[in-house]
Amino acid sequence: MYYSEEFIEEVRQRNDIVDVISGYVNLKKSGSNFTGLCPFHNEKTPSFSVSGGKQMYYCFGCGAGGNVFTFLMEYENLTFPEALEQLAGRAGMALPEKSNSEEDRRRRNTRERILEIYKLAANYFYAKLNSGRGEEAKKYLLQRALSEETIRRFGLGYSDKFSDDLYQYMKKKGFDDTILNQTGLFTFHEKKGVYDKFWNRVMYPIMDRSGKVIAFGGRVMGDGKPKYLNSPETMVFDKSRNLYGLNFVHGRQDQGMIICEGYMDVIALHQAGFTNAVASLGTAFTSQQSSLLKRYTDTVYLCYDSDGAGVKAALRAIPLLKEAGLTVRVIDMQPYKDPDEFIKGLSAEEFQSRIHSAQNSFFYEIGILQREYDMGDPEEKTKFMNEAAKKCLTFENEIERNNYIEAFSREYGIRSEDFRQLVKHHAAAAVGIQYEKIKSERQKKKDNGKEDGIGRIQAILLTWISEDLSLYPIVKETILPEDFLDEPYREVAKLLYEQAETGSMSPAAIISRFDSKEEQSVVAGLFNRQVKEVREHTEREKALNEVVKTLKKASLEKQSREITDLSQLQALIAEKKKLEHLSLRLPVQ
Repeated sequence: MYYSEEFIEEVRQRNDIVDVISGYVNLKKSGSNFTGLCPFHNEKTPSFSVSGGKQMYYCFGCGAGGNVFTFLMEYENLTFPEALEQLAGRAGMALPEKSNSEEDRRRRNTRERILEIYKLAANYFYAKLNSGRGEEAKKYLLQRALSEETIRRFGLGYSDKFSDDLYQYMKKKGFDDTILNQTGLFTFHEKKGVYDKFWNRVMYPIMDRSGKVIAFGGRVMGDGKPKYLNSPETMVFDKSRNLYGLNFVHGRQDQGMIICEGYMDVIALHQAGFTNAVASLGTAFTSQQSSLLKRYTDTVYLCYDSDGAGVKAALRAIPLLKEAGLTVRVIDMQPYKDPDEFIKGLSAEEFQSRIHSAQNSFFYEIGILQREYDMGDPEEKTKFMNEAAKKCLTFENEIERNNYIEAFSREYGIRSEDFRQLVKHHAAAAVGIQYEKIKSERQKKKDNGKEDGIGRIQAILLTWISEDLSLYPIVKETILPEDFLDEPYREVAKLLYEQAETGSMSPAAIISRFDSKEEQSVVAGLFNRQVKEVREHTEREKALNEVVKTLKKASLEKQSREITDLSQLQALIAEKKKLEHLSLRLPVQ
């Protein structure tokens, strides 16, 4: 740890987890908690829950969970000290003197060294581009109508034809193979030795939001394969949570953000004055990137290539963007393939005009869908109408759904009431399918024993106590931390009981006592066990008694297997008999 526990806890308390996470995830109020789409895995139905009371988050889909530190570490790929320092800055808190641990120093040093290597590499590639060795690459960029200023601004460079050019440069700078192997810039081969990942390519530095170079993209000169090559993921680079060009975007973008497919598209648009353009990094668009965009704007303009691959990419991105709470519109670039060609062929003014006339994403999807059907054939047209009705079900808000039903009906010349009935028909069918799916999943879990077992009982009891401090004095008369059968239940119970003795409860503070993100996710799960809500007093008492008796019985049975002393065994038998008559009473609300 860098800092004292007191300072860590003060930073946590001064950063409300709902406020912090809502900057990354579109959260909606749901009872006493907030829910949204999990930023750590792709999902269509929100299973990500944030509790302001417990100051923690948990995803019931993938199991990710923790407190405000865990979230920042996981989402931003930060170390704990880096997350702590960022949150301290957010709260306006001055940092005390650091007391480094060996592990913290090692990880921070590795990260800083990798960033240093990437900065040196970017400068090296830029120098190569502007030397005699980079003449062909420089000519290529100038032929693409890029100005010297744009080349400089984006730090474009060139990797030499020699396959170990960068490697030899880094060795002369004093870097050893251990750190170089972690950068993703080199390939270490048992027989071939070490060679550069990028050679004979135009180089595009990829920067994080603070302007630090964290990766590269490279476009081959000539006919080599692959045409474009991207850095692998490292401890400083997660391609699913970064966007090319985002380092040039500052503050809220009320005019919206433009999403392109490639580096050159972004560069061409920036040069033409559209400095709100970004691109995904050589992979399909992700929900994490959608959440990232939501921090900057409420509206996104898709500007993917007009070919088949671009259409497929747009259709994949639209639902992810909409699930993040973004309004999505699609720019028509016909007769050109991409923004780079469009700007050269027409003008920046015409591109701005296309932004103003960008198509609503729903009707873009409907237009693509219509291509699959022969609208002159009654049967084919009916199939199309059915598929369009299913698309209307993606609108959860009834008013919004009705607006689209009426707009679709006008567009295709049918009675809105007829189309509304068709939508209702598919809605009823979808409810039935969803019910069967849920029932099947519940049965599968039951068959696998995932909803049974003493582990679930322990987690339920911890959840109950963390949510209702009045249960603690009732439960502790029977259940002690030692009665929890294994870890991490026992350690969590010990910490929870210590808090309860002070008259306060903070699950988020308990999470901070566990070092790894994996442990923190497990602990968060213990405080978020979903159980059927019981409101009636006697039923709540009955449920509590069943849980306490089951856990105590299991604890006594475990103890009986481990002792050999006769007097201790007799004492356990007496406790078991006493347990039969246990009747816990809840205070009347």
